[in-house]
Amino acid sequence: METIPWLLAAAGVEFEEKFFETKEQLQKLQKTELFFPQVPMVEIDGMKLVQRRAILHYIAEKYNLLGKDLKERELTIMYSEGIMDLMELIIICPFLKEEQIRRLTEITNKAKNRYFPAFEKVFKSHGQNFLVSNQLSMADVQLFEVILMVEEKVPDALSEFPSLQAFKTRMSNLPTIKKFLAPGS
Repeated sequence: METIPWLLAAAGVEFEEKFFETKEQLQKLQKTELFFPQVPMVEIDGMKLVQRRAILHYIAEKYNLLGKDLKERELTIMYSEGIMDLMELIIICPFLKEEQIRRLTEITNKAKNRYFPAFEKVFKSHGQNFLVSNQLSMADVQLFEVILMVEEKVPDALSEFPSLQAFKTRMSNLPTIKKFLAPGS
């Protein structure tokens, strides 16, 4: 899973993903197009943006997924950064081989004891449908994505978090998310 397509989809933006088929394609792009010789890169509004967080912030700002004022923006970014910490733990899991089982247990424990309780508390404290200001934000999209990532490895990960279960259902039913999750999208 990759947050950039998720965020574009949630914003209702049609986009085309391009993947490299050869190492040479990447090397050519590194020499000619990329500010830092790395991907992902998003071409948008005449710019070629690199650096995942910069791309996410641009998309979130452009499509009103960052909050309506400074306080909401900072809450969204704070939640987003916490979610990214958990995502970074999960993303490396497939590459660990023999450490994978121990690592999966560690990730599951962190998700269930640190991250999910924090977000459960946010939802319980304000009783709204989304993390910030009862409006879809970048953090909501990322939280939904990380929930799916954790549940892929631990199907009952949300069993102790009814507010997160309800959030997952709400997010799954948003038309733009539903369209993105549809087979063949």
